[in-house]
Amino acid sequence: MSNSHRLGQWGEHVARVFLELCGYRCVDQRYRRPGGEIDLILRQGSTLVFVEVKTRGPGSLAPAEAWLTRAQQRRLRKLALHWLSEHRGQAPGDLRFDVVAVEFEGTDSGASVRHLAGVG
Repeated sequence: MSNSHRLGQWGEHVARVFLELCGYRCVDQRYRRPGGEIDLILRQGSTLVFVEVKTRGPGSLAPAEAWLTRAQQRRLRKLALHWLSEHRGQAPGDLRFDVVAVEFEGTDSGASVRHLAGVG
């Protein structure tokens, strides 16, 4: 497994723990289908939240969330429709698309986490 893959998995774990501490409940993670993956699917009350996690290491030139492209937003919406069709028992009250940006500052500095709700 490459360092960037490990960093991405670590970022997803950090994002999940962060959101669960904020009262979200994880429903699914790493939902993969041809064409992409949804990192996290959580519930916040009656709202079903599809989350893209963006993780960056030290020295990144732009904030992690800046790397979310329009194409990725379209892919996330399409995958969410697939997930909903496969999980009809998980009827959402509302749907939302969020980004969690995790920036690893280095081994001695920890990480920063930013949650941007309703971005897609």
